[in-house]
This record gives sequence, C-alpha cells and structure tokens, in this order.
Amino acid sequence: MADFPEFDDATPTSFAGENKLDLLKDLKLNVFIELGRTRMEIKDILDLERGYVIELDKLASEPVDIFVNNKKIAEGEVVVIDKHFGVRITNLVSAEERIQGIQQ
Repeated sequence: MADFPEFDDATPTSFAGENKLDLLKDLKLNVFIELGRTRMEIKDILDLERGYVIELDKLASEPVDIFVNNKKIAEGEVVVIDKHFGVRITNLVSAEERIQGIQQ
C-alpha cells in the first residue's frame, strides 16, 4: 500500500508554484480570419472557373472578423507585409463576451 500526503483544502492546486494559466500557454488553437460571406446556387458553384470573382457581403473598407476555435475574439484590417497578407487587430471583443462564449 502506498502512502500519499494529505491535501490541505486551503492550498491552491498548482504545479511547482506555476500560475495555472501557464499550463495552457503551449496549447495550439485554430485561428481563422473571415473576409465575408455569400450564398451561391450549386449550378453557379459548378460553373466557377479561374479568374471568376465572388462578391462578398462586406465592403472592402469594413473590418475582418478574427475567430479562435470558432469564437469571434476581435476585428482587424488586412495589411500586406513584404509579399504576405496579415491582419492588424483594431478591436477586441470584451473579456466578458469571450468568457461567455467559452461557458456556452
């Protein structure tokens, strides 16, 4: 039979004094940027060819939506860095709304 030390209910659970949030910092999450949306009929999708332009529901000047694990966390603007696209965050969703999305 193995002997284990008793846990004190007043002692917070952490590993070697680490902050609990530090345990999660190495997790990888899916991040995607939504430029806009549209609806198309199947026949139009089947007719798509190289060079066709699909019109989206947002104006070019409107912010793009930034999602993490399917939850909107911010808005931003598209920027070009060297030859790559990027997104500059212009507005964060409030912490309360982000937490509410996790609890659902």
